[in-house]
Amino acid sequence: MWILPLVGYLGVFLGFVFLTLAIASGLYYLSELVEEHTVWTRRLLTRVIYGVIAVQLLLWLLDSFPLSLSLLSIVSHLVYATNLRRFPFVKLSDPVFILSCLLVCLNHWLWFRHFSTPLTPSPTSWRQSYQTHIDNIPSFTEVASYFGLCVWLVPFALFVSLSAGENVLPSMGSEYVTGDHAPATSLAGAAGSSDNSRKQNKGMAKALVDGVRDWMGEVGELMGFWRGEHQRRF
Repeated sequence: MWILPLVGYLGVFLGFVFLTLAIASGLYYLSELVEEHTVWTRRLLTRVIYGVIAVQLLLWLLDSFPLSLSLLSIVSHLVYATNLRRFPFVKLSDPVFILSCLLVCLNHWLWFRHFSTPLTPSPTSWRQSYQTHIDNIPSFTEVASYFGLCVWLVPFALFVSLSAGENVLPSMGSEYVTGDHAPATSLAGAAGSSDNSRKQNKGMAKALVDGVRDWMGEVGELMGFWRGEHQRRF
């Protein structure tokens, strides 16, 4: 067979492209919702964080998850919650934000290693590990669901919801990320230009999608795939 493998490769490529576009569109739409409902989003994120902590405690008590990794996950989510103190603004150089990024990577690596290497039961422990019996070994669906809900959900939600300081106009409540203190006269002008402020106050996910789109547009223009806006005017 010669044609069918080529059709298969083409299908995989197009599927990957459509999946990437669907994810980018979803991120953009979620960022738009967060910009319009910041108070509701903060309450939802707070409840999700405490919900994940409760699930982690139940997994340790009832399913014999390791205490050290469970404590690490709980502490990590408490650190994630501190990013909500000035929601939705965040300063990329903030030590708490940097620590949150490091904890995301650390949690992913440690939990992946934990599920990849089954534990041996301890004869002196009254709490037997769930890997003791072959029937109690977690399935792929259970492990994937745990990673999606207890490891990635809160960091991903924060990434979609938070707005980087470089995209924030000086206004009431944004002095933390911009480093500027706007006078009273400028605050009145900022209140009157809410539409312009909305355009500048982009979420990190939305800014990432816009950046990739602009970069692809510039590359396509340089390679001659399409003409730029400034060329169309002449």
